[in-house]
Amino acid sequence: MAKFNRSRLAGALSAVRSRSTPTARTHEGAPGHARDPKSELFLLAVSNMVGEQTFYEGADERDERFRTLAGQVALDDPDWTARMIGWLRADAGMRSAAVVAAAEGVRARLAERRAGGNRPMIAAALRRADEPGELLAYWHGRYGRALPQPVKRGVADAVRRLYGERSLIKYDGGDFRFGDVIELTHPRPRTPWQGDLFRHAIDRRHGRGGDIPASLATLRARAELLALPVDERRALLDRPDAERVLADAGMTWESLAGWIQGPLSAAFWERIIPSMGYFALLRNLRNFDQAGVSDEVAARVAERLGDREQVARSRVLPMRFLAAYRAAASLRWAWPLQRALDASLANVPALPGRTLVLVDRSGSMFGRLSARSDLTSADAAAVFGAALALRAEHADLVQFGTGHAPVPFRRRESVLKVVERFGSLGGTNTAQAVRDNYRGHDRVVIVTDEQAWWGSRGEEPTRAVPQQVPVYTWNLVGYRHGHGPSGAGTRHTFGGLSDAAFSMIPLIEAGRNADWPF
Repeated sequence: MAKFNRSRLAGALSAVRSRSTPTARTHEGAPGHARDPKSELFLLAVSNMVGEQTFYEGADERDERFRTLAGQVALDDPDWTARMIGWLRADAGMRSAAVVAAAEGVRARLAERRAGGNRPMIAAALRRADEPGELLAYWHGRYGRALPQPVKRGVADAVRRLYGERSLIKYDGGDFRFGDVIELTHPRPRTPWQGDLFRHAIDRRHGRGGDIPASLATLRARAELLALPVDERRALLDRPDAERVLADAGMTWESLAGWIQGPLSAAFWERIIPSMGYFALLRNLRNFDQAGVSDEVAARVAERLGDREQVARSRVLPMRFLAAYRAAASLRWAWPLQRALDASLANVPALPGRTLVLVDRSGSMFGRLSARSDLTSADAAAVFGAALALRAEHADLVQFGTGHAPVPFRRRESVLKVVERFGSLGGTNTAQAVRDNYRGHDRVVIVTDEQAWWGSRGEEPTRAVPQQVPVYTWNLVGYRHGHGPSGAGTRHTFGGLSDAAFSMIPLIEAGRNADWPF
């Protein structure tokens, strides 16, 4: 206990703040602590896949709460909202939530005739070339086709920044195609070739894009490949210049698979792998094995997967590596995936002293993160909890639900292996798990959805921990009410599906305030 200056620690503030006394109930009936609007919006935003049902909230109810909060906070503090949206998209990797927050924030401000700060919110949400169309589709679906000037100009800013030949090849689809976005927002091209691209995108949207301007060399090369007879296409893969030819034509693995019109052989993958993006490699490990990709090529893939700089640039969420590990048939991917997962958890601190890590494995944690994924909040909790325990100087790792049980691990063991030892434990008796496992630790970390039981004693879950000892709650789902107070002294809440906010724990323990991560 002497390792920490408790008087300084007691004065530290953190960003997610709630009332010090309960004013409501959690979904399981325990006393619930309401958060201020920014805190509630932040915790919901960093866990909200949009349009997805969670255990306690239907998709419509959850989305409506998110829209209302985004509008409320944008009215009160548009600069904070724009920073949050930009961070949410770029650092937290929450694409849909960023788009919705931007649209709803601007909509609320325009309804109140608030000028200034609207255009930056729109531009902040758009970081990939398919997202201008996503935002316009969302706006059209909710508010009609008429576009207010801040929306139009914010989208146009993003179009000028994002639209190029390769992005046209990869992302020109959906209800709002590149040509639609350009015609609706009238972006001014940055260069003459981009002007040619804009005109060509409009022409092809209206079925008249056969003549490709000479300035668009990649699109012209692609058109030549598409014109090859089907029975000549596979032979191109055997040419010594195949990698260059395919790269010059902007052929992604998805488009090349359709172009070949046949089984995806080892030769197919070995030609396209050098030009594949990081996430595409991660998604196709099983396909590489099934096609019989050589060990030499697999070694190059493994090197890229485990490269810390590439992991950081990819913004892939830690749970994606767990999904890839479960899907891959070959053990040759286990070590690079572990290295990649470690790199994606770079912000998880090596905590000194003794740490109690409690991981929620109650039934409500087993809802899928999205309809397109088999990953659950319980998976995310296990990954973060295991990573914290493995990096700590001394840690006790415990899973809890109705009851609780230790999770064994060894120093320097793989997070992926430790995650396999977690189970499903029923209810959410957080208070008993804390009470039975706290043994003079220097801190307690609870990874949970905060939907604690009322329990037989009716106690606040962290009450068994002395007030001078910090308790950090890591919220993975973003429900409205928390299981305890947060934001001051020794009780703090963070959240999200990335490791971004873990860096706040060392700040608090150094006696410094931990503000928003943006």
